[in-house]
Amino acid sequence: MLVKDIMTENVYHIQVPGNRANAMELMRKKNVSGLPVVKTSTKKLVGIISRSDLIKNPDEEQIALIMTRDIITVDPNDNIKDAVEKMLKYNIRRVPVVEDDELVGLITASDIINKALWKMDITDPVENFMIKSMPTTWERTPLNIAFEVMRYFGLKVLLALNKDGKLTGILTETDFIAEGEIISERTVHNTSVGTEGDKWSWDSTNVLYVIKNRLKFSDKEVKDVAATDLVIVTTKTSVKECSNKMRQKKIEQVPVINVEGELVGLVRTTDLIKALSD
Repeated sequence: MLVKDIMTENVYHIQVPGNRANAMELMRKKNVSGLPVVKTSTKKLVGIISRSDLIKNPDEEQIALIMTRDIITVDPNDNIKDAVEKMLKYNIRRVPVVEDDELVGLITASDIINKALWKMDITDPVENFMIKSMPTTWERTPLNIAFEVMRYFGLKVLLALNKDGKLTGILTETDFIAEGEIISERTVHNTSVGTEGDKWSWDSTNVLYVIKNRLKFSDKEVKDVAATDLVIVTTKTSVKECSNKMRQKKIEQVPVINVEGELVGLVRTTDLIKALSD
């Protein structure tokens, strides 16, 4: 199967010059987590911008200063395994499809799951691909603390547990962005310089104003935002069945439990596509 067989052709993209607000608005409107960036009035690919990029660079407004410039791409005639290998090697979940330096499509880990993997008779259990180091937090944790927990793990998902340690919900990076807003904070730094030994001289004061942007959350707790209608698989669920569940529910991660019903892992689209890797 080739990249062109499953790629998205009508790709939502953004142009440079452009700003943060443009990117955020388009991502929310189209419900996407990343956008290829093209040169104004052309289809020439110059970068890619994701929600993670926006979070990591709260002080930057211009897309050109936020986007990733070192772009990994594939050709429409590449095998989907080539796309999988690049996703795994560079730890990315979307790859622009380029022909003659122009953007012609986009292939994501979800595309591979939804349009290819679920049709394949891959019986390997998800326990072979799941991650065991899962970011978890108490369901009563304030959102700002929960966000820091997710960032500490370097993942885009967070599992919520109740006081008994049972799984009750799941949050994604998208949920946090929807609940947060970029605010500017100003701090004042004073430095005084006097003339030593001259009692008649005036002290001169330099005032430095520093403005820094950050993502601020409401007073909501994790349980107020987390999705509670959970799709769960067991360690023995096949790749094919898990892929089909992801496709049907339009989700990108699924908690994994063992035969005793205990939470033991998490499997994401970027984990499952490893089943196609040589």
